[in-house]
Amino acid sequence: MNGSTALQPGGGLRARFDELTRDTLNLFANVLFAVSLFAVWGVLTLIGVIVDQGKDPSVYFNAYPPAVARMVLRLHFDNIYHDTAYVGIIGLILISLAVCTFKRVIPARIPPLRAVKIEHMPLNATVVANGNLDDVRATVDRFFASRGWSIRKRELGGVEWTFADRHDWARRGVLVAHIGFVIIATGTTIYWAKGFSGNTTIVSGSKTTIPQTGAVLALDQFRYKIQPISTKSGIVYQPIDYVSDVHVTDGSGKTYATTIRVNHPIDIDGTLYYQATYGFAVDFALTKDGAPVPGSVAGPIMEGQTIPLGRTGRAIRYRQFVGTIDRRTGGAGPDPRPNDPGVVADFFDGDQLIGTELIPLGKEFDLGAGYRLRPGRFTLYSGLTYRYDPGIPLVGIGAFVLVAGLIISFYLLPARMFVRIDPAAGQVDPPRRWAVGLAATTVKGYDIFEDEFRELVSALERETNPPDAPRRGSLVPQGAPT
Repeated sequence: MNGSTALQPGGGLRARFDELTRDTLNLFANVLFAVSLFAVWGVLTLIGVIVDQGKDPSVYFNAYPPAVARMVLRLHFDNIYHDTAYVGIIGLILISLAVCTFKRVIPARIPPLRAVKIEHMPLNATVVANGNLDDVRATVDRFFASRGWSIRKRELGGVEWTFADRHDWARRGVLVAHIGFVIIATGTTIYWAKGFSGNTTIVSGSKTTIPQTGAVLALDQFRYKIQPISTKSGIVYQPIDYVSDVHVTDGSGKTYATTIRVNHPIDIDGTLYYQATYGFAVDFALTKDGAPVPGSVAGPIMEGQTIPLGRTGRAIRYRQFVGTIDRRTGGAGPDPRPNDPGVVADFFDGDQLIGTELIPLGKEFDLGAGYRLRPGRFTLYSGLTYRYDPGIPLVGIGAFVLVAGLIISFYLLPARMFVRIDPAAGQVDPPRRWAVGLAATTVKGYDIFEDEFRELVSALERETNPPDAPRRGSLVPQGAPT
């Protein structure tokens, strides 16, 4: 019986497992695979930017065709940052980074101390030094140490080698950058696990409760400023400020007054609330034969909301508030301030749009079959966004570490000098002349270090010998493999 592993009990299974493990590690260490993961992650993130997150399903059906809206909801694009696929891609990226780091980056950037054939290195030179061996070694060590190079010695194959490294710690710059990305991903994961975000609207004089925290916000007053600006194309009405004066009741039950202004969020129990939008809520009166239609509408409604037209299967959607109606054309004027206001209403039969009308406030519009619609007074409302992200400190730290790693990688040049001292040719025993062989490598190729290598060799030659001492070797990269 031979000793083949494949013939031993369980040997074939173990061999297949080892092969599968090796193939999996090679896959995750593949740069193309990592780039593909980043591409998928980028696409998913872009979808999250384009598609509003955390909205009611009706919002998507109003914003997109029915087929697209159903796709958004079924594929969880409405909450993509919390979806298993998004978190799974981040997990695969982290695994790929870890495998690449330990299988490719560390071995490539932190090579072991080993003997080389100096004459085969693209950057090599030989300096002939006079004196005894110990003095020559001490001179070489002192030369590199005085210039900030760290010295390590190894006996390899019966020969003593000197390895001089500069910025050796900078070889870990890519590893630092990878750690930064891991920290950022950890912060993102914490947000996925414990964070939340959302949107809410509050009509002036009413209040709303944030479902995730229980905080209550009561909108006392909404204020805004619109400034007319003269341009070449005419007058442009630019919103320059809008502010929500609110009373807040936090998680402890404490109530206090505060103001939410654009770019100046408020913090309630660690959750930030931002002033995002504003609009005009309008009271609509729907009647049939002069009597109110029961269940049609209750209170002011906001843009995008609908009013059912009794049991007819038809509906009215309040699409837009018009601040000024142009009496000459009967259309919407450019001034959004409510001087002569009206509303744009869309009329639907099922899902089919059958008409659109601009109706002045206070005027009745005949819908037919005894139905009449009258938009009444308007009330300002405030649109707020809120976000709780406990992972933000980690994301900030990770970004700093990532940038630091990139700076280390791009702006510092780790280099290694291989030094071997042998007796010079044509001598009697004991030798008094020594051939100091020098070779250099960097993590960024040879050309970038060529001039500095030439200067180092010249300086070492001046320190170890009179100016006329002989020297031989190659200071110009020859393109030979290491």
